[in-house]
Amino acid sequence: MVTSFDMPRLVVAAPSSGSGKTTVATGLMAAFAERGLAVSPHKAGPDYIDPGYHALATGRPGRNLDAFMCGPELVAPLFAHGAAGCDLAVVEGVMGLYDGAAGRGELASTAQVAKLLRAPVVLVVDASSQSRSVAALVHGFASFDPQVRLGGVILNKVGSDRHEVMLREALEEAGMPVLGVLRRAPQVATPSRHLGLVPVAERHADALAAVAALAEQVRAGCDLDALMALARTAPPLSCDPWSPDPASPAFEARGAGQSPGNGTAPHGRPVIAVAGGPAFTFSYAEHAELLTAAGAEVVTFDPLKDEALPTGTAGLVIGGGFPEVYAPELSANQPLRAAVSAFAASGGPVAAECAGLLYLARSLDGKPMCGVLDADARMSERLTLGYREAVAVSDSSLAAAGTRLRGHEFHRTVIEPGAGAAPAWGFTHPERRVEGFVQRGVHASYLHTHWAAEPSVARRFAEAAAAGTAAVRDAAAARP
Repeated sequence: MVTSFDMPRLVVAAPSSGSGKTTVATGLMAAFAERGLAVSPHKAGPDYIDPGYHALATGRPGRNLDAFMCGPELVAPLFAHGAAGCDLAVVEGVMGLYDGAAGRGELASTAQVAKLLRAPVVLVVDASSQSRSVAALVHGFASFDPQVRLGGVILNKVGSDRHEVMLREALEEAGMPVLGVLRRAPQVATPSRHLGLVPVAERHADALAAVAALAEQVRAGCDLDALMALARTAPPLSCDPWSPDPASPAFEARGAGQSPGNGTAPHGRPVIAVAGGPAFTFSYAEHAELLTAAGAEVVTFDPLKDEALPTGTAGLVIGGGFPEVYAPELSANQPLRAAVSAFAASGGPVAAECAGLLYLARSLDGKPMCGVLDADARMSERLTLGYREAVAVSDSSLAAAGTRLRGHEFHRTVIEPGAGAAPAWGFTHPERRVEGFVQRGVHASYLHTHWAAEPSVARRFAEAAAAGTAAVRDAAAARP
């Protein structure tokens, strides 16, 4: 039964990347949270880093809404799942308002997310090099798609009082409300490097200070009451919230019948160890929720500090992050590298994405890694970035051969494979090629995926971990 979900909400968009979306969205989240509101943070697109700042601002998990990876039909249900029990939801857009998956029209654009959520849009405009022209720019964005409701603008990088007056006069002439004005404030800039912002886990104290400064800047420059009033104009959504529960209609609709079993690990609660800490910060909140709902006990460990896998580990998930930044420290933790290698050699299920793939390699930039894969990785000058359509080439602990998923690549490393492993994925779009490694229980690839799009992969992985736990237990019971 479809339910009606009523939630005040705003989408923070911009004409282009670099306009200040993250500054404004994070500042708004923090400023509203300081008022005592429960704020639900969301990010359009696949980005992992911005949601970390959102979580810091709100005290709730930052969640992604990606219409390419999960399908447009899941955007509203995932939003309703994340926003349940909150007073306000703020969605930070991706790139420019109308930019999406290359060659796919509006797919995965901020505009599409706004339409799917029936949410008003606040346009953040970098006004540093314009005055009256701002009205023409905003008019174009407001009129390009009549289904996108542009509720007002926030002017960023305004130089002076006189500059502000000119901008306000132009936008008043165009009939567009100005909901905030932010002056140039380089001291508020968040730390960044080759792939964007530095994740929160790497520089927590700096990130806390940055979020506090953003909240102060937004509180001083924006009309929070007017923004809240705009958020309340969003009509109710008609959708069932997404759920990781195997018994829910949402779960059954996305993944029923893709792997054996009823969605619950059949042999008790296997421990699935998930890499965390500063080196492995890329993870979607729904992955842990799906593994837990499938019967697993999810335990986080830090490969920079922990010298052993969590007690009873029956499955290992190593997601994305920046291992290249921490290659010496990861290499120096030889006891854990040996433990990971031994676990993989035993046939234990391992799911590794991007950074996890590099960690499983023989070496990274000349530093010894776990040696699970006969391959060496190194940094390169070339950025590999984009959405991918993929089909599983080989049966693995994560996916049955033939399973189709959409994902994205985002890395500046290359890996030089040796022999002995089958490919994990066959890419069908935008180019055809095979990628990744499957050997014994290991599934390792550059491809980032969102398991909410295909819940069977989480269930399959939990079942593989549970089966291994049962085998160990049965072997122990058989010993005299």
